[in-house]
Amino acid sequence: MESMSDLTLSMPLRFFIALALSFLVGLERERSSVATKGRVFAGVRTYSLIGVYGFGCAWLTRVDGAWILPAGLISIVALALAGFKAKQKEGHVGWTSEVTALLTFIMGALCLLADIWFPMALGIIGTFLLSEKAKLEKYVEHLDKTEFLAVVKFLIVTLIILPVLPDQDYTDFNLNPRKIWQIVVLVSAIGFSGYFLTKKFGNRMGLWLSGLLGGIVSSTAVTIAMGRIARQGPGQGIHALQASILAASVMYLRILVLIWFIQPNFVPLIWWKLVALSGVGLLLSICKNSIGPGKGAAYAKTVKNPFELKPALIFASLFVILSVVTVLVTKFYGEAGLLTLAAAVGVTDIDPFILSIVSQPENIQILTVMAILVSMMSNTIAKGVYFGVLTKNIWKSTAWRYGLWAVLHLPLILFN
Repeated sequence: MESMSDLTLSMPLRFFIALALSFLVGLERERSSVATKGRVFAGVRTYSLIGVYGFGCAWLTRVDGAWILPAGLISIVALALAGFKAKQKEGHVGWTSEVTALLTFIMGALCLLADIWFPMALGIIGTFLLSEKAKLEKYVEHLDKTEFLAVVKFLIVTLIILPVLPDQDYTDFNLNPRKIWQIVVLVSAIGFSGYFLTKKFGNRMGLWLSGLLGGIVSSTAVTIAMGRIARQGPGQGIHALQASILAASVMYLRILVLIWFIQPNFVPLIWWKLVALSGVGLLLSICKNSIGPGKGAAYAKTVKNPFELKPALIFASLFVILSVVTVLVTKFYGEAGLLTLAAAVGVTDIDPFILSIVSQPENIQILTVMAILVSMMSNTIAKGVYFGVLTKNIWKSTAWRYGLWAVLHLPLILFN
């Protein structure tokens, strides 16, 4: 089947696209040269001609043989080398313009030889990278080594480990290595995003936004961090409590997103309950509008990068263990056993437990919904205890908020 570009784009239209993309690249290069008052290797006209030259060589390849396109590329390489040597004699360094010339030639040729989206992507992304040089350099200057290594590890886990894992079920517990690792990657990606958002905005917007963004990473970690802030500065106690409750309300939405990715058929049974409980948390967190920004920085510094290989392996291990335990408990102890297990795991991170029971191929949906809500209720009580122990001066405010929130889980658990 022909692609859309083959059906709708004639050769003249492809030619004008090659010309337009080359003109765009040349415009950026000439603007950059004028702004920096540097030596111009090539301007709008030259880059436009290079793109047209690439298109022409591609057309001649169809007529007179495959050697013309490589020969054209070699000639552009020679031109770029000559331009670089001339620039070097004047004390200028850098290969950006010369490499851009090669890219423009290839882009012009691909406008005829490939689906049009590919040269268009090259032209637009290339122009963007050229125009954002200052911002990219500034970002590199402020790049933390630990964060950079975490990104590399995330790419290894996602792009290298995940594809080689077998995609089939093993044992009577239906353990699928690839699906297990997909869950690890998904949870890590959400936490990873929340970490960088918190690092970027937490210091500026204060405790409230720190709680909102930190809840994407770990609402339990946010609760403990906010409790410490409240203990160190009693005047910030109520604001820290607001932030901890807001982070906990984000937990319901985060888990809903995870369930949607893993078992979308399960979402209609539970989405409105999780949204309602998240809304209750939002209402409980709204108390005062004036939230001091001074302690937001203290929290942002306490947030650790959520993606390291060790935590990812721990999460995968917990997921496997809880998957096996859930099957065994349900088999030998029935509904009561599963609900007891749900209440017990609520004192820690509930994500592995919830994802393990949702991933079971033969689960009782009503029982699964009850187990999820029980674990969340238990986790809410645990967070209230954590925060109350750390901030004894506002324990009453903590107790009635978290207590009311926990009680409101009961009607959703009992009536399905």
